[in-house]
Amino acid sequence: MSEHDGFFQVWKQVANVYYNEIEIEMRRELLTSKVVVFTNLTLDGVMQAPGRPDEDRRGGFEHGGWATPYAAMAQTGNSMATTGLLLGWRTYEDFYAVWPNRTDNPYTAVLNNAQKYVASTTLSEPLPWSNSTLLKGDAAEAVARLKEDPGKDLVVLGSGVLVQSLMRRNLVDEYVLLIHPLILGSGRRLFTDGGPFAALRLVDARTTTTGVVIATYQPAEPAAASR
Repeated sequence: MSEHDGFFQVWKQVANVYYNEIEIEMRRELLTSKVVVFTNLTLDGVMQAPGRPDEDRRGGFEHGGWATPYAAMAQTGNSMATTGLLLGWRTYEDFYAVWPNRTDNPYTAVLNNAQKYVASTTLSEPLPWSNSTLLKGDAAEAVARLKEDPGKDLVVLGSGVLVQSLMRRNLVDEYVLLIHPLILGSGRRLFTDGGPFAALRLVDARTTTTGVVIATYQPAEPAAASR
């Protein structure tokens, strides 16, 4: 065998290993679930109490129900029937207090039937809402295990504290942000001061008839290391 042939054989072996690793990674991604953060936001990043005036009055918040007039959720085209839900305890209890009683709303059946995973250190099983499972131990570790199981994607609704926990572990695969043309000036924000760094790339954007921008982002390699 010539020196040239020997080099070619080594290169071929290296290439095969490289492409095998790519194929394995692609298969792994196809067989794992995605975690999607899906939430209403204002232009100044507030996510608190978008649905009702009495939803969450912490900190003396007086703007509850700010998202309701825009009806953006109905224009997203997302089907919760094809996903599981990840909820923090506060969001879970708020949803359970409201949605099962809205028998005239089509979303009620969707939420009742959806598999719900609840992150909480204070709640205990059995949880009162049908198809609800308590995530035991560290929530981020439990979600990481869920992602390894092929099946439905996992959508985080609200649950700002849970989102921060998942971001710190790089467990969020996609953000669907419903950005409303409002500046509230107060309220709890999704991305807080001192929160984890994240570089994102925009993969889709459209505007509803009421002026809400539905922006979809996925993680991207940071252009420069955070300082």
